[in-house]
Amino acid sequence: MTAATTKTQQEQWMVENQVFQIFDLFADLPRNAKSALVELQRDNHLEYLTKGLKRLDPSFCVLDANRPWLCYWILHSIALLGDYVEHEVEDNVVDFLSCCQDPNGGYGGGPGQLPHLATTYAAVNALITVGGERSLSSINREKVYMFLKRMKQPSGAFRMHDAGEIDVRACYTAISVASVLNILDDELVQNVGDYILSCQTYEGGISGEPGAEAHGGYTFCGFATMILINEVNRLDLAGLLDWVAFRQGREGGFQGRTNKLVDSCYSFWQGGAFALLQRLHAILDEQLANYAPQTGVASDISGGEESSDGTQVDDKTCHFKLGGMNASCPVNLNSIGYNFVKQPVEMEALYQRWALQQYILLCAQDMDGGLKDKPGKRRDFYHTCYSLSGLSLSQHSWSQDEDSAPLPNAVMGPYANLLERTHPLFNVVLDQYYEAQEFFDTP
Repeated sequence: MTAATTKTQQEQWMVENQVFQIFDLFADLPRNAKSALVELQRDNHLEYLTKGLKRLDPSFCVLDANRPWLCYWILHSIALLGDYVEHEVEDNVVDFLSCCQDPNGGYGGGPGQLPHLATTYAAVNALITVGGERSLSSINREKVYMFLKRMKQPSGAFRMHDAGEIDVRACYTAISVASVLNILDDELVQNVGDYILSCQTYEGGISGEPGAEAHGGYTFCGFATMILINEVNRLDLAGLLDWVAFRQGREGGFQGRTNKLVDSCYSFWQGGAFALLQRLHAILDEQLANYAPQTGVASDISGGEESSDGTQVDDKTCHFKLGGMNASCPVNLNSIGYNFVKQPVEMEALYQRWALQQYILLCAQDMDGGLKDKPGKRRDFYHTCYSLSGLSLSQHSWSQDEDSAPLPNAVMGPYANLLERTHPLFNVVLDQYYEAQEFFDTP
């Protein structure tokens, strides 16, 4: 007797069938036709993005509370493509986002709207992407810090907005903003690591809140947060690696959760976790060496180290080991993002990078511009942003350091497909990140 198939199975088979039909057609094409199909339609993408930044049709009214996100998704995508917008458009973006900045700190989803951590993150990243003194100086860092403190909870976590939800996403957006603006301090960091640890599940991934299911977006957010607060060694990285590795499916792309469909946006959320793991080989190797098979967890991930006299050392103030670097105590929290990306990559990415690039270029790319979730879906700015972000990380994952260009065999299709390098913790293009880091580091 054959068991009845579930709706989840039917949907999975349908997507696989669509994807494999595309792959089979591609395999049968002559070489020159294959090259054309895997070419990144750069000009069409730029036209789609630039048009969206200037004017959106009425259907976008449902995203009225996400307008800083639209600015970020579009501007970051354009920057990844190695282009920029006209000065007048940049000025318009700065003026608009200034109208979204609340008098008491933080950015709302539009002018006059409630300040929200997610749209604060999007606005700050958008302004960093625009760059220049006018854009960067428009951010009121003192008021942003006050807003972050108001969102801070006794548990160590953050609320997304006044009376809003508490989750890992709020922790990441708050800590990311504070770090990139050079305003991160011990008060903001206090107990954040404890909250993130309470969200790491038996699967190894990280959930949005304690007791929930591990999810790709929350895993990246929790993982990146633990790096930025200098407590990443407290995570079960072996378990996290195991979970995220199994999220890459037969299609080549990533799913967000166990038994869910492939989605191109997880090219960044899951692919980004691998980009972070590549620079944590020393901690990961140590955990794997101490891995206890009988329990399925690392034998010592308590967050403390023993000194030579047997006493516990507080990792919050003394532990910062990334690869071969061992910073002196105490750690400057605001320098972690900079030091992290400067670390040489000494471990290969532990996923099928070529398969991911193939999925993005053949299955997620709209040849008229923009990228989409999967075959049969429509293009949108969100999936364009995170598909390109994941594609960039995959292309540059072969590079040992941030100054070396990838070899041609690291880039599927013509070498002109190569995108700008993005910072794996903040997801802003590196040149813009360095400009902001220097600007905000000035007293």
